[in-house]
Amino acid sequence: MAKNEEKLSLAVGLMSGTSCDGVDAALIETDGEGRVRSIASAFRPYEEHEQALLRRALDDASGMKDRMARPGCLVEAEALVTKAHGEAVTQLLSQDAAKGIKPDVIGFHGQTVWHDPSAGVTVQIGSGQALANATKIPVVHDLRAADVAAGGQGAPLVPIYHKALQACSVIPLQQPLAIVNIGGVANITWISKDGSLTAFDSGPGNALINDWVFSKDGLPMDENGAIAARGTVDFLGLIGLMGNPYFRKPAPKSLDRNAFDISPVAVMSLEDGAATLTAFTVETLCLGLEHMEIQEGEPAKMVVVCGGGQHNGYMMDQLGEALDSPVMLAGDLGWNGDVLEAEAFGYLAVRSMRQLPLTFPGTTGVKQPQTGGVLSPPV
Repeated sequence: MAKNEEKLSLAVGLMSGTSCDGVDAALIETDGEGRVRSIASAFRPYEEHEQALLRRALDDASGMKDRMARPGCLVEAEALVTKAHGEAVTQLLSQDAAKGIKPDVIGFHGQTVWHDPSAGVTVQIGSGQALANATKIPVVHDLRAADVAAGGQGAPLVPIYHKALQACSVIPLQQPLAIVNIGGVANITWISKDGSLTAFDSGPGNALINDWVFSKDGLPMDENGAIAARGTVDFLGLIGLMGNPYFRKPAPKSLDRNAFDISPVAVMSLEDGAATLTAFTVETLCLGLEHMEIQEGEPAKMVVVCGGGQHNGYMMDQLGEALDSPVMLAGDLGWNGDVLEAEAFGYLAVRSMRQLPLTFPGTTGVKQPQTGGVLSPPV
């Protein structure tokens, strides 16, 4: 075995995003630096009653000051999150591509229920130790806390993985390159001409749209943007949404899932509200990319989109029309855009074990590159 191959680790990454739709699980092989190989992936959806519990947990966690507290239903929700992630690992390792593989580590993000870095608080529920005990695999968890304690935003964490994907891409990707993740919240990773990273939450992703269609029609999402496509954007409502002072703050910056609400569209029809909220996501992404274009002196050579929003055809059409840069879906590059964040947490777990930095001044605003994570061996 070559020396560089001796450095490779097999890692499971787990992600339950702010959309609260389920747990993504991915198995990768990586050195924690510029080598990544995707092996298998799985998805463990949350059932309706589980989603309802997680929504209550988001409400009960609002305004938390002590990240170790578990007010309201958070004890019950934490048990659910841990159990669901264990089931996701079992499902993943039963895939044909993963048969016989014993992972070296699990990267466990948990479920973010409150994020307020200005107050030095970020809260992810889920027990890393219980997950390690259940799976008999070491777990790296609590990956955001060290960055926040050092004065960073604690988010986004995925940019260093985006850079690794670019480095090993079979399709050459010129810089500056923008990688856009549209989850519950949308974020942008910008890889400059010199390879430096800038990253930030641009604004809402799918969360507001999901909340809107659920409140109006009991639907979990606007599938493919079909509802929004039937509506008309209310530009006065959109201007009101865009007036939030967050958009004038310089990067790096990050958001809580509930930083925005659907009240500005409350009197609209289902279709017009969905169209307006979709336009809100698109406009704030464009604003973020325009900010980076001004800073860099040129637009991105390519904008690569991953996350759940990539499946919203209406949103992708609107984004493509609004941008001068070409837009490509992660899948077009051979990346698994649905589980990219899960893969990233496997990658971050390996970096954590090797004491490599996870966050950087340009990605979270931390003063010095910062490692992080807590390692829990199984007992």
